[in-house]
Amino acid sequence: MQRYILGLLLILFLNFANANDFAAQVKHAETSHQNGYYFLAADLEYHLSPQSKEALQNGVPLFWHVDVHLNQVRDFWWDKVKLKYSLRYQLQYHALLNMYRVKNENTGEIHNFSTLSAALDNMSIIRGLPLINTKNVVANHDYVIAIKILFEDDELPLPLQTQVIANPQWQLSGDWTYWNLLVDKMQP
Repeated sequence: MQRYILGLLLILFLNFANANDFAAQVKHAETSHQNGYYFLAADLEYHLSPQSKEALQNGVPLFWHVDVHLNQVRDFWWDKVKLKYSLRYQLQYHALLNMYRVKNENTGEIHNFSTLSAALDNMSIIRGLPLINTKNVVANHDYVIAIKILFEDDELPLPLQTQVIANPQWQLSGDWTYWNLLVDKMQP
């Protein structure tokens, strides 16, 4: 009986230890200052598990949203939120066309791709996202930018949602990634 319990615990541990194998990640992010604004450029990476690929191939659309926050750091209060922005993407496979479709839900733009990797690459690049006007930035304050990639498992069909809860192959969301906004000290 003890062997059975130890074996079960080992299997559970290995499942949870590998849970982040399919988590989306922020690979690189930086800001630039031009024309009176700070802009965000980021490279993301999405990993699909075999089960999520199978669902996609069977016509189930997959949704992610990328949350971007800009906070002013304060010593004695909670950080002041200067910006909250969410980019939302839908990834879908069309069997008749043998094409992957990425839809930017914010802009309505749709792009078709012949391979899954090309479709994921399209979702992985953020360029020129305006963060804040330089007039709203105080040079002697610290600002933190945070990005999180969230897989929207509640958008899956209901029968699939019950399987997702404890299955590490559906843990496709990433953790928060933080870095400081380098404020140009010459700003008024």
